[in-house]
Amino acid sequence: MSDLISDGNTKVSWVGSIANINAPTATELNGGSDWTLRITPDGLKTDPSTADVDTSSLGSTFTTNQPGRRSYSVELTFKRGSTTIEDQPFTTLTYGASGYLVVRRGSAFTTAYATGDKCEVYPVTAGEAQNIAPAANEVNKFMSPMKVTSDPATRAVVA
Repeated sequence: MSDLISDGNTKVSWVGSIANINAPTATELNGGSDWTLRITPDGLKTDPSTADVDTSSLGSTFTTNQPGRRSYSVELTFKRGSTTIEDQPFTTLTYGASGYLVVRRGSAFTTAYATGDKCEVYPVTAGEAQNIAPAANEVNKFMSPMKVTSDPATRAVVA
C-alpha cells in the first residue's frame, strides 16, 4: 500500500462552460485555464460543511442528529505575476465572475485531462479579491473567495 502524494499531483483549472458537471468532457476541461502553477502550496481550500438536523424528541435523554444541508468554503490563494498570462487569475476573478473550478487529485498536474479521470467540479462565483499583506521573503499574493452557486460534483468522472 502506498500513500498518495499531493506535491505536483493536483491540477486546478478554471473553465468557463461545462455542459454536465458530473461528466465533463476532456475537451471542455483541457480548454480551460490551468492555474496550478499560480496557486500557492497551501492555497487550495475546498472545505465541505454539513449542518446538523436535530431529530431528538421531548422524551429522549440523548440528542440525535441527521445530516442536513451541505455547503462549501472555497478559497484560492494565488501568486501575482508580472505578465498577462501569469496574472490571469487576478484579472479573471473579478467580483461576480462565474465559472467552474475543477480540481483533479492524484495525477501529475502536467498530464492533460483524459476520459476516466476523477475530478471535482465546483460551480462558483468569485467574491471580492483580497490582497495578502506583504511580508519579507514572500511573493505578492491575493486570495479569491468563491461562492458555490449550486451542488458541486465532487466525484465527477471525465467523459
